[in-house]
Amino acid sequence: MELDDLTLNVLYLAHDMADAAIRRRVLTLMAGGATVTVAGFERGSNVLADEGDVTTVSLGQTADGRFAQRIGAVLAARMRLKRMLADIAVPGIIIARNLETLALAGRAASMFSRRVPVVYECLDIHRLLLDEGMKGRLMRQAQLFFGRRASLLITSSPAFVENFFKPLSGLDLPVLLLENKVLALEPEPVSGPLQPRPPEPGKPWRIGWFGAIRCRKSLDMLIDFAARMDGKVEIVLRGRPAYSEFDDFDAKVAAAPHVEFHGAYRNPEDLSAIYGDVQFTWAIDFFEEGLNSSWLLPNRLYEGGLYGAVPIALAGTETGRFIGKRGIGLVRNQVTAETLEALFNEMTEARYVDLFSRLAAVERSQWVTGPADCRALVSRLAALHPNVPSPAEMPAVSTLQS
Repeated sequence: MELDDLTLNVLYLAHDMADAAIRRRVLTLMAGGATVTVAGFERGSNVLADEGDVTTVSLGQTADGRFAQRIGAVLAARMRLKRMLADIAVPGIIIARNLETLALAGRAASMFSRRVPVVYECLDIHRLLLDEGMKGRLMRQAQLFFGRRASLLITSSPAFVENFFKPLSGLDLPVLLLENKVLALEPEPVSGPLQPRPPEPGKPWRIGWFGAIRCRKSLDMLIDFAARMDGKVEIVLRGRPAYSEFDDFDAKVAAAPHVEFHGAYRNPEDLSAIYGDVQFTWAIDFFEEGLNSSWLLPNRLYEGGLYGAVPIALAGTETGRFIGKRGIGLVRNQVTAETLEALFNEMTEARYVDLFSRLAAVERSQWVTGPADCRALVSRLAALHPNVPSPAEMPAVSTLQS
């Protein structure tokens, strides 16, 4: 069976089919004209279960924070991969999300054709890849070994390239930068101009921390800060907590005054409502402080930007530089419960409206991935396959090693 010249069949190898970002990438590829089959590991509810046009294949169960178990699951999947993928459509390209599925990509490609290109998608740099000891060296060697089959690297922040891929990974691949923008397939993702939404008299400021909730330091800090403010500020949590990173997330949040947790949400369907419910977004992550957390550009930065939630960020991080360069948020050299208390004791409606106006003035394309972007991505991927003619116009890429 040969690749259809008109449609790119994508086999997407997913590290976690409960991750909302997997669904967004799949919807992006489909909006660009590709058909997508997802084979991935399960850690919770499959976010693609309701997508009737997407075939999903379970590669097994993995768990947050259990690295040895995940290695075992990958090895088991390699042994059974031919049987697991026996009934799927022949792919024109394979995308491997994170190192654990990169370890399967070459084996999967060999099942169909040596000519099937592999793309390595890496949007977080795991701390073990940065370890200076034997574990780190082994992890980097594994990435280099499995990455030898890849034709392209997709990543979401230039700081990942500058701080890891270029100096440390040993990989020599073209890079496609795909920021964590909001998928907006309608012509106008925001109906009408954004309007500031200061709290009504006597009501608190509301700070939203949405998405992957995995930072214990942030949680403890925000709980302490909310208690200090005694009802003048509320913290709103939504998303998917990494329970392995907290002693007892649910009990801690339930006991905290002026802190709310409202569970998971659909991305992008619920973004307008949840960001419209807050004035500020927490864009700080200490989870891997000084490493991945300092280099990433998180989903919530773009979501809050699109829907007018003023970001709070830490100076010296890639997020802080992004915000500071555009003059659109609150960037602080030091962030503690005490410094947050001082900041919000001085917050006025006029100050908030000025911050909001700066954010609202940013061009919408800074925050969204639209239909044209989806088509450009699929064209870029299709051009990797020898049976597909190169498109007339190609997105620019950089090179890891020049």
